[in-house]
This record gives sequence, structure tokens and C-alpha cells, in this order.
Amino acid sequence: MLRSNRRNFLKTSSALGAGTLILPGSIVHGTDTPNEKLNVAFLGVGNRGGANRGGMSSQNTYALCDTNRQTLDKLKGQYPDAVTTVDWRTLVENEKIDVFVISTAEHHHALASLEAMRAGKSVYTEKPLARTVAEARAMQNEYKKRRGKIATQMGTQIHAVSNYRRALELVRAGAIGKVTEAHVWCSRTIAPIGPAVLEEQPIPEWFAWDEWLGPAPMRPFNINYVNRGCLNWHRRWDFGTGVLGDMGSHLIDLAYWALELEYPETISAEGPDPDPIALPPWQIVTWNHAARKTSSEFTSGPIKLMWYHGPEGMKRRSDLLQPMVGNDTVINDWGIGIAFIGEKGLVVSDYGKHILSPSGKFTDYQRPEPFIQESAGHYQEFIDACKGGPESLCNFDYSGRLIENNLLGNAAFRAGKTLTWDAKNFTTNSDADKFLYSDYEYRNGWKVEL
Repeated sequence: MLRSNRRNFLKTSSALGAGTLILPGSIVHGTDTPNEKLNVAFLGVGNRGGANRGGMSSQNTYALCDTNRQTLDKLKGQYPDAVTTVDWRTLVENEKIDVFVISTAEHHHALASLEAMRAGKSVYTEKPLARTVAEARAMQNEYKKRRGKIATQMGTQIHAVSNYRRALELVRAGAIGKVTEAHVWCSRTIAPIGPAVLEEQPIPEWFAWDEWLGPAPMRPFNINYVNRGCLNWHRRWDFGTGVLGDMGSHLIDLAYWALELEYPETISAEGPDPDPIALPPWQIVTWNHAARKTSSEFTSGPIKLMWYHGPEGMKRRSDLLQPMVGNDTVINDWGIGIAFIGEKGLVVSDYGKHILSPSGKFTDYQRPEPFIQESAGHYQEFIDACKGGPESLCNFDYSGRLIENNLLGNAAFRAGKTLTWDAKNFTTNSDADKFLYSDYEYRNGWKVEL
């Protein structure tokens, strides 16, 4: 009864603070803290984990999990009452935890998220949500089963910035006419990994190697699997998803959001010969999406979505787009970006700026009044959703489809053929289905039903 009263208070006070209506069946968390803060478990507490702790600092840090015991020791003074562990599995059934914030290596993202959701926790997970297409679909399905009972959010912080909203409004308002293509890029590449299996080193007392490996195949410890964070481990298929999985989460997000994309129908990819261990230093991926089922002012038929990364990708992107924008901008100056191509011109955007091209056509163009509501803040959206407010924009239904789209690009690359995607039945047109799943059996103790 007392817990129920606290939940009702939390739900009502959140609604009044946000000025929003609470729908029946909305998620409400209660905690045992007197100020009704959410009890948060942070999985991975350094690097991105530190940023995410900052974003959630208005709530109660209840638990800290990290495989680096030195990092945990450094935080004891700041969070003396927090539960600490090197193994996130020990926290899943803790009834006092309301929220999991997951900032681990990529190969833990989906597995920890799925277990947390099944335990009734709300979940914030860093990008990318998943390492495989199958994990991405499981994330969508698990959240949809519990919609209204838990809140979820992927760590696409840029989704909350005003610039993305203003670029989206130009597309949605028909400024460039009907959009037929969207081109997305990132200049990053993948550095060589060196040996497939690194030389064995003694395991330091302060590092929980078995827990860091988690579901991945056992191998001798070497700190160079771990050092430098995601820019290191995302180079290997066992642990990551490469530049496409990592940066595509942020950049393809704008195209997915603005054009209201769902599942692609066909996927093809170019790059160097696939390596069984290392992700590619460059890729060009093409997804063809069907025409929207409802009429719109901004699309009229199928949409071609393209991704480029690495030196060869950047060259081909510039060869294509520079003639289209003329003297309006130098495409090579955009290390990251999105270009929407419409019947009347282009919208080119990155995180902080956007342009209309050709500029001569838009000299007298009157921009639409802003009609996409400003975000309360990326983390605040999630906190509000946990407390009964509106569903967060990057919930796992939306972000799971985005990540599924992106990882289908990796599957097509590894298969070396164009895939026809039957999203309803979760199958391709060929033996490429094996690339939808993990290359390895999750190790005993780490297996999660997908």
C-alpha cells in the first residue's frame, strides 16, 4: 500500500511538473528514497558511463557495475552507499532497482537490456542497442510487450538537439519537394586489429576478465582488447558493429526520423573483402525502403538510403554530392552528415548546422514556423517517461528498428550479396540468414533467449 501511494505521488507530481497528461496504464516507478527519486543501476561507469551518470544525476545512484575494480574504488567516495559489482547479472532481480543505464561494451548491450526489461526495469542503453540483427529485433519485441509498464531510451543524445528538429521541419514541410534519397556519412575508419588473437598477459587483480568477455568466446586475457573503449572493441565482430553500428546510430537517426522509415526491403553493401575477425575500414551500404503507406507532403515513392564511411566511402560521397551543391558548401568539410535529396534541392545537415541547396532557389524561402516540440533534454525525456510522462522519442521500438536497419547493412556486407528482407518473417532471400545471428554460441551463464 505504501509503495503504491509513492508510485501515485511520483506519477502525479511528474505530470504536473511537465505539464502533460498521463494516460491510463502509463509506467510508474516507485523507490524507497524519501524524495521519490528513481533507483538507478549503472552498468559500465567510466567513459560513456560517466557521462550517463551525469545525465541521470538528479536521480539516486543505487548500484555501480564495472569490470574495472579500480574504477569502482574511485567512485566509492562519491557514492558510499551504492551497491558495487563486476557482474551485471547479480543486479537483475534486485527489486529496489527501478532503472538500468547500460554503458558497457557493445556485446553486452542487448543481453543486459533484455534481462532487465524482463525483470520489469526501465532501461537506458548506449548505442548501438545490439550487436546482431536478431538482438535488435528481440529488443523491439520485448519492449513492445511491456509498453506502458516500462520506459526505454537509446543513447542517441543528438536526437534531442534543436538542429535536427529544424532540418526535419524543412524536409517535412516540403522545402525540397518530394524526397527520394537520403545519404549519410562518417569519415571514421577502422584501424587494423593486428593478430586475430592477442598474446596472453597475466590478468590483473583489478580486472574482471571473464565478466568483460561475457557471452563472447573465451580467449586469453590481453588488456588491448579493452583499452581505448569502443574505438577499439568495435573493430572486432565478436564485440562490436564497426563505424556503421556505432556512428550510424546517431547519423542515420535523422534520416529515419524525418522520413518515417520502418524496415528496408532490400540491402546491398560494398567494401573490401570481408574479414572473419575485423570490421571493414570502409563501407557503402544501400537500403531501399518502400513508399510510405500514407500520402505525405515530403515523400511520394520508395526511398533510397545510403551510408558511407572510411576514405573510399568519403570519396564516393563527395563525387556524388559535390556537383549537386555546387558552390554552396564543400562536402569534404563535412566529416559527418546527412543529405536529403528532393525534387527541388537538398537539405544537408550535421549535428550543429544545416543548409538548403542550391541556395539561389531558396533566397526568398520562408522557413516553416517550428512545429517539432523542443526536447526537455535527452535524459530528462527518459526520466519523465520512467515517472509516467510521455514515451521517450528513442524508445526501443523506434531505435530497435533503426539499429535493425543498420545491422542488416553489416549482414549484406558479410554475405557479399543483395539481401531481400522479409521483416515480418525475419528472413532473407538466401543463406545469408546466418549473418542475422551471432557468429558464436553465447557462453554458458550468459545465454539469453532472443
